[in-house]
Amino acid sequence: MTDAPKTADKARLVVGISGASGVIYGLRTLDACRELGVESHLVVSKSAVLTLQQETGLSVAALNERADVVHRVSDIGAAIASGSFRTLGMIVAPCSVRTMSEIATGVTSSLLTRAADVTLKERRTLVLMVRETPLHLGHLRTLTKLAEMGAVIAPPLPAFYAKPASIDEMVDQSVGRTLDLFDLQWAPVKRWGEDLETISSKAEV
Repeated sequence: MTDAPKTADKARLVVGISGASGVIYGLRTLDACRELGVESHLVVSKSAVLTLQQETGLSVAALNERADVVHRVSDIGAAIASGSFRTLGMIVAPCSVRTMSEIATGVTSSLLTRAADVTLKERRTLVLMVRETPLHLGHLRTLTKLAEMGAVIAPPLPAFYAKPASIDEMVDQSVGRTLDLFDLQWAPVKRWGEDLETISSKAEV
């Protein structure tokens, strides 16, 4: 697939998948966009292709089928490389250290990091699901710089208060909470005080 034709008032979200472990977060983000009626624009790094095969056994074709529009990572002339192309923002799921470092410097070498840079300059929401541990001081300083630039740092940490019964539920909770940042409410998310009882409601008076 290439750039989609112009559509009026269509919510769009750019989804970047980099080479860090956790490609399932990107897959489920694409699934969520499809369920929510949000037009997904996918860009995948070369390293992410290797991770996809190792962690899921899926082909690139199978991944691309989950997106509405697929952009080549080398296509710096793609629609998502321009601020005039309106989107809700961008999520990088997962986000590798190399990817976050490129975004932080503004010296971008691919469409993935260029699209993230555009998201920041247009003051749109950029969510980075950074996958790395432990973090050394250089990593932490880079993350601080990104936060100061306006990016949202959202490591995919499990929410045990939601009492997940499977890895799939843990993944969906993390993905859903990042989609909240774009004002997108995805059904699988379990919410405190709504789907889940608060501690105070259980306490004896």
